[in-house]
Amino acid sequence: MALSISAVVLLAIIVFLLIKKSGLKAGHAIVCMLLGFYLASSTVAPTISQLTTNIAGMIGSLKF
Repeated sequence: MALSISAVVLLAIIVFLLIKKSGLKAGHAIVCMLLGFYLASSTVAPTISQLTTNIAGMIGSLKF
């Protein structure tokens, strides 16, 4: 499934504005789910996966 990056950016901006301006409601949650779905199928997905893996590794290696 091909998706242009502009759609992902547009959905990310919409999600940010919805959370910032009016709180998260049912309609907003649907937009968030769509953002996640399209982001997962974009070319950015491997980078995000690697980033979250690295962050989780850093948090896991912290000694308290």
